[in-house]
Amino acid sequence: MSKRNTYTDEFKTMIAELVLSGKPVKEVAAEYSLSQSTVRGWVKKKAPIEVKGDTTNLEEILKIKKENARLKEEVEILKKAMAIFATK
Repeated sequence: MSKRNTYTDEFKTMIAELVLSGKPVKEVAAEYSLSQSTVRGWVKKKAPIEVKGDTTNLEEILKIKKENARLKEEVEILKKAMAIFATK
């Protein structure tokens, strides 16, 4: 069974920035002994996205969606608790 490598977020960001600055994916992947698909995935997550005059990236959007889902769950729990206390 092969060992799975893990990389820090700083390393992933550095690799993505190299590609976003114009260095070819193939060259970056070869230089750092990474697969091209791995590099492309990191670039996709870090690439800037323009949203109504504000710039963000896919990684930030996914974090926001996860936090939003957590907050919605908390609201539902609080609603149920309020309904229980309202009947007493």
